[in-house]
Amino acid sequence: MGCMPASSAPAPGPFTALDFQLVLLRRMADHNPGLVEDARHELGVSIAQMREANRRWQAMTRSARSRGAVSRYRSVLGPPEVTARRRIGDLECEALLWPVPLWPGLRFEVLRAPNGAVWNEWLVRAPGVPGPELRTLDDLTPWSCTVDEAARAFAPARPMEGTAPTRWGLAFEAVDAEGERRHCVAEFTWGLLQRVGVREAG
Repeated sequence: MGCMPASSAPAPGPFTALDFQLVLLRRMADHNPGLVEDARHELGVSIAQMREANRRWQAMTRSARSRGAVSRYRSVLGPPEVTARRRIGDLECEALLWPVPLWPGLRFEVLRAPNGAVWNEWLVRAPGVPGPELRTLDDLTPWSCTVDEAARAFAPARPMEGTAPTRWGLAFEAVDAEGERRHCVAEFTWGLLQRVGVREAG
């Protein structure tokens, strides 16, 4: 008999929309491990599966043979639910939106420039779905709103550089439950609010 080949681990299956949700959660776990743990149980996956999904995603995005961002999202999430034109300043770009079952009221949005470059990749409110009422600090709970919703509600808000490519910050003023005005810095991951730091205004 010929020699049997050495056993090896089975090749991983295709990267799925479920795997992509795990990638989003993995980035949020630093700020809200409890919410991420609840979501992980809702999806019926293990911590090891979430780590593996993130590892594979990082390998996909860093590979020298990696396809463009939009093509990568199409291969994982399928055709976008919505494709629309969006004007940002003087430039018109293309917005592609995909549903994210874990957050039914949100969509994952990719903004593509006329030259094909991707400007932004984050979670936004789904078209036609009303956003939250944001009036005070008490309304700014984790996962309650997106970057653009917070920026509109507490204008003028100042964008801040995040600590990682998938993170954003906003600086603004808002009143607390006692009516005191506070300086706030809100942190977002993949466009979704994670936490707010506050101090007294002035």
